[in-house]
Amino acid sequence: MKISKTKFKGLLVLKNISFEDKRGYFRELLREKSLSIKFPFIVMSLSKKNVIRGLHLQRSIPQGKFISVLKGKIFDVALDLRKNSKTFGKYFSIYLSEKNSTSIYIPPGFAHGFCGIDRENYMIYSCTNYRHEKSELGIKFDDEDLNINWPTKKPILSKKDKNNISLREFKKKY
Repeated sequence: MKISKTKFKGLLVLKNISFEDKRGYFRELLREKSLSIKFPFIVMSLSKKNVIRGLHLQRSIPQGKFISVLKGKIFDVALDLRKNSKTFGKYFSIYLSEKNSTSIYIPPGFAHGFCGIDRENYMIYSCTNYRHEKSELGIKFDDEDLNINWPTKKPILSKKDKNNISLREFKKKY
């Protein structure tokens, strides 16, 4: 497993090890000793093409997230919302897919979102904390201050995500 640092403190890109042959492959997603982080909460999601989820965060009990794509391809975004960070208000984006065998670790304090690229996109999230519904918050995926170049012209959003707040509102309230 190859771990690469980014300009965002604590945000890591991991190139996973795959063992492939004519039967298929076996892939190592994570070795605990590589990150020295505990993940007590593991969830999975399925998103169709053009679905955008996010940008989500938990304010009072933030989660670090280790994210891998089991099938499909996503455009993944991590927005730094750590008040004392040099990269506060900036985002990191990357394509994660079954084929490129790449995962990402997003530390607590970031908002996270993604866009499904393939027809079906299966993801696994290993989280450092359990979900705390009362502290959930979302930043608008299309916030003009972020200027994220999402790879779809026809985004599909949940009702909840349509009501996310702007980065400016976040700065004022939190």
